[in-house]
Amino acid sequence: MDAKNYKTGTKCVQAGYSPKTGEPRVLPIIQSTTFKYATSEDMGKLFDLQESGYFYTRLANPTSDCAAAKLCALEGGSAALLLSSGQAANFFAVFNLASAGDHVVASAEIYGGTFNLFSVTMKRMGIDFTFVSPDSTREELQAAIRPNTKAIFGETIANPALSVLDIELFADVAHENGIPLIVDNTFATPINCRPIEWGADIVTHSTTKYLDGHATSVGGAIVDGGKFDWFKYADKFPGLTTPDESYHGIVYAEQFGLGGAFVNKCVAQLMRDFGSTPSPFNSFLLNLGMETLHVRMPKHCENAQKAAEFLKAHEKVAWVQYCGLPGDKYHELGKKYLPNGSCGVLSFGVKGGRKAAETFMKHLKLAAIVTHVADARTCILHPASSTHRQMTDEQLIAGGVAPDMMRLSVGIEDAEDIIADLDEALKSI
Repeated sequence: MDAKNYKTGTKCVQAGYSPKTGEPRVLPIIQSTTFKYATSEDMGKLFDLQESGYFYTRLANPTSDCAAAKLCALEGGSAALLLSSGQAANFFAVFNLASAGDHVVASAEIYGGTFNLFSVTMKRMGIDFTFVSPDSTREELQAAIRPNTKAIFGETIANPALSVLDIELFADVAHENGIPLIVDNTFATPINCRPIEWGADIVTHSTTKYLDGHATSVGGAIVDGGKFDWFKYADKFPGLTTPDESYHGIVYAEQFGLGGAFVNKCVAQLMRDFGSTPSPFNSFLLNLGMETLHVRMPKHCENAQKAAEFLKAHEKVAWVQYCGLPGDKYHELGKKYLPNGSCGVLSFGVKGGRKAAETFMKHLKLAAIVTHVADARTCILHPASSTHRQMTDEQLIAGGVAPDMMRLSVGIEDAEDIIADLDEALKSI
């Protein structure tokens, strides 16, 4: 059987690295900054992008490339790149297309760090963003598009809003306007959703979360679907369709075709200049994490579903948001895009508001209070008393964060123990 036809679980274990006779069975850590060549001519071919290979880990490393190839296979993409963080991945994905004077449309319900990256930092670089509801109609999305719009951006499952993006609709509007759709697939992972199959052109990840799965390594990734025709819209994307004078006049879409242009431009331009490089050891740990991704994700979803159902039925719980619950606002979209489960993250509020939430948090024993989500261990965060503690209840509500809201990331422990911990803490209110 061709490895391309392997099932998802087999790709988790086998894709990306195939040792030859006598080579290490486990992906090795190539912990080297530099690589030796016999002649200057040999190295020159690499610098001219005429041949593939390695000369400096800031641009490429064998360990990182193997882990990237595994994720690429899982997402069904044509090329992939690992980066030092999810923030770097989203920055590269957008900045590879847009520059000063350009415009991007983005869902308003995205990770707060990404929202700030777009609305503050990249705005200072001259790129304008329009934020739209993930529930936007086709007409509302179309109204946000401008002649200088270069991409639409959204998250499969928003962090922490947990809204589910209508990927097909967003992709249709993007393609009707000759621009790509970028989707951050961090929470769903390719186990539960492959956005490229629904029309997304570029997929990003914070690999720090479920892909790593053990809270050991910060990282990010970009996967190119390889289907967007850059030459068809050459005037919109001169960075991909005209000579790059900073790199020997190469035309990326010509040199690498639709399947490799986007990622190779990311490496040759942005990784060269910004250096957002993952360490080979972190890439090694990421690869180990992905080997069990297909085993962990169903357990996360199973446990989260049980926890959500328990909380929904509890007399001291005011509300629960999880698309796996019938009646949830995003239940129908969840069935369409996430038929096998969404993720292990849910949000809920307790009766009694902020004070009751704080009391509840103090009595948890199994669930750890941390700012992280999406690893093997159950963890929880109450934004009103931690990340957003400087805001009043009125300010919190205006910012879309209820004072009683808690973000629960359900781990892969026994569900009975997770629920018992929640129950005991609820009794304290």
